[in-house]
Amino acid sequence: MTITTLVVWLSFGIILLTVNPETTSWLGIGLFYVTLLIALTGTGSIIGFIIRFLFLKRELAVRSVLVSFRQGFLGALMICGLLFLFSRGFGSKLNIALLILGLTALEFFLLSFESDKLKV
Repeated sequence: MTITTLVVWLSFGIILLTVNPETTSWLGIGLFYVTLLIALTGTGSIIGFIIRFLFLKRELAVRSVLVSFRQGFLGALMICGLLFLFSRGFGSKLNIALLILGLTALEFFLLSFESDKLKV
């Protein structure tokens, strides 16, 4: 996961240096957001796993990786969503609150689904 994250950060840096956001098509903008999403997901997952591994040693490593990946992805989705909202001029307090509320509701739904799955 670490090597892949480093490769994606390198790809993101190349896109950041070579793509002009004013003249590119939707493909350049899409590559920017996709590579940023994957890079932030990997970074958040690695940091979350390290924190869980060091401080919550009672959990299985596989479970820690799954939870870290899910939360890393949701955090990356929030950051990319905020950047997209601001780039399109929709960065109002209401839109930001709705994005955060929606992702929080999704996390609670996934937590409840996971706890139901563990009981069976």
